[in-house]
Amino acid sequence: MITEIEKKCLAMQIPIIKKETNEYIAKIIKKNQIQDILEIGSGGGYSAIKMALLDKKIKIITIEKDKNHYQVAIANIKKMNLENQIEILNEDALETNLNKKFDLIFIDAAKSKNQEFFLKFKNNLKKDGIIITDNINFHGLLTAKITNKSLKSLVKKINNFKEFLKNNQEFTTEFIDIGDGLSVSRQRGENERTCSTTK
Repeated sequence: MITEIEKKCLAMQIPIIKKETNEYIAKIIKKNQIQDILEIGSGGGYSAIKMALLDKKIKIITIEKDKNHYQVAIANIKKMNLENQIEILNEDALETNLNKKFDLIFIDAAKSKNQEFFLKFKNNLKKDGIIITDNINFHGLLTAKITNKSLKSLVKKINNFKEFLKNNQEFTTEFIDIGDGLSVSRQRGENERTCSTTK
């Protein structure tokens, strides 16, 4: 059934997570015994479904602004009988307030707003939690010569986000060159923060 969902999303031109990216995230989830996940950007529900299938203990809240994508995701989640594991919200993530804390926050939505999503939801992270952002390489366009004004602006925002992560005093980030690129951010300990600010 998951193959049918994959084909359906591709036919409807709803982006889905790359295979190698999904496999890498699955390893992180298993290694860190992650159970509570927040996903920003549901698409057709494919990545949330793949994560939920790793373990019945995993609970996911996923947020999708696009009404059509939301409806597709609802149908796909229902088809896989995962309603008890996946809760999907049809909202603008930047206007969504959650009191819950998560082991993992997965950002895979509007690339121009990565930093806004990161800053908004970092306080929803449990101690030793992880924030993963997908498409950090943006199809190899970050170092290309671009003349399109809107695309150039988007590329600039993604590059600025990467610099934000590199210089962040609260988190240490590893950039993983698989799929379309991932950033994996973990909270620094108090000692690490002190050292970083005194360098």
